[in-house]
Amino acid sequence: MEVAGVGSIIEFKEGLQGIVEKVNDNSVIVNLTYMENFEELGLEEKTVVNHKRYTILHKKEA
Repeated sequence: MEVAGVGSIIEFKEGLQGIVEKVNDNSVIVNLTYMENFEELGLEEKTVVNHKRYTILHKKEA
């Protein structure tokens, strides 16, 4: 299992996407305002996603 780093873009829960803001032992904190339709979805700005439940779309360059 590959762990996303801070600044990486991930996808989870059937299409939701966000930018990783913090990496924890078992999860990441994700900023969802990255999505174009964020306002329409009525979601909270940030959420926690377990490492097992996302795929990395774009890694942050070092």
